[in-house]
Amino acid sequence: MAMTMHGEVQLGASRDAIWAKLNDPEVLKASIPGCEELEKTEDNGFRAVAKMKVGPVSARFKGRVSLSDLDPPNGYKISGEGDGGVAGFAKGGATVALSDKDGGTLLTYDVEAQIGGKLAQLGQRLINGAAKKLADEFFANFAKAVGG
Repeated sequence: MAMTMHGEVQLGASRDAIWAKLNDPEVLKASIPGCEELEKTEDNGFRAVAKMKVGPVSARFKGRVSLSDLDPPNGYKISGEGDGGVAGFAKGGATVALSDKDGGTLLTYDVEAQIGGKLAQLGQRLINGAAKKLADEFFANFAKAVGG
């Protein structure tokens, strides 16, 4: 099952400050809902473990995240995949762009993801709702972390 999401969030800090936070493992770990571990790797990426619950399915996902198309302080592409055992798998990517707006920074994102296994059997509406909730939680947490 494939899905896409688009969104934007206004943050009250400079692009340079937001860029630094988008590359800070501690900030990302605190921002990702259910994140238990996030460790930087040598190859512009991270190793992650996150516990997620979508409807009746709960799983601990282990995976890798990589950053590419780095254009500091304007944006990057983040790609990843995670294995949740019997619950299934998730993989996808997001393009993140930063621009100056109203004395702060506008962060826009475009996400494409695919899921399989038990998760995919839950239905598009439930999955999309859960994905939107996770994205909203991430950006609310991230905004707190950057003080905006």
